[in-house]
Amino acid sequence: MKDKTLFLAWQDKRVTREWFPIGRLDISPGADAYRFRYIKGAQRARSSAGLAPLMDFPDWSRTYESSVLFPLFMNRILQSSRQDFPEYLQMLDLPEGSDAADILTVAGGERATDNFEVFPMLERKPDGSFDSRFFLHGWRYLNADAQNRILRLQPSENLYVTIELTNPVMRLAVQIQTEDYYMIGWAPRYLVADLVQAIANSPSEYKARVIRVNRAPAPAQQRLLIELTGRWPDYQPMSSGDFELLVA
Repeated sequence: MKDKTLFLAWQDKRVTREWFPIGRLDISPGADAYRFRYIKGAQRARSSAGLAPLMDFPDWSRTYESSVLFPLFMNRILQSSRQDFPEYLQMLDLPEGSDAADILTVAGGERATDNFEVFPMLERKPDGSFDSRFFLHGWRYLNADAQNRILRLQPSENLYVTIELTNPVMRLAVQIQTEDYYMIGWAPRYLVADLVQAIANSPSEYKARVIRVNRAPAPAQQRLLIELTGRWPDYQPMSSGDFELLVA
């Protein structure tokens, strides 16, 4: 089984509303090994937004290791013993037998009771291509026409992706549109820098499409699952800046 890397993001809800990537979770499924370390985004969140060490991981410079998934992450997914677990996997477009890492990779683990979210490392394949799945962000703040258009989307329907240079909250954003020009939301903020590299450098090689539309009573943050594919000619995503480890 392939090792997986996920990141933990934290939002400053008090002042800036900004999201910071703060930690890295490495998973070796076959060995039942889990490792958590802080990354440099945590330093930036600490200096600019007052982030304190997390209760589960109180030491900035320590490598935390476990034979079971840390509670901070495990508590963000539906347990397989639940009667509605099969429907939960369908909502995430995951096959039966998917493990906690598979679920966190797609679901994100967002909860209304805190300000954390989980997202996977973007991986550049040997030929320079990549693919990324994520749930649409920000659609709840749009008008009724845009929200109704989301509910009319069909699996495999193509979407447009554009760089937004004047977003009032983020300044730089990646906007998602339908082929009939409805603006329906945004890509997650923590993917923006890497996606912009792909869109700007290889504009003819990126594509986006609908994977699944989940109607209520599915959680609002998991309404529209999107897949985006593209290519980075000479670029390694999530390898510098906020994503650098504080301890090797």
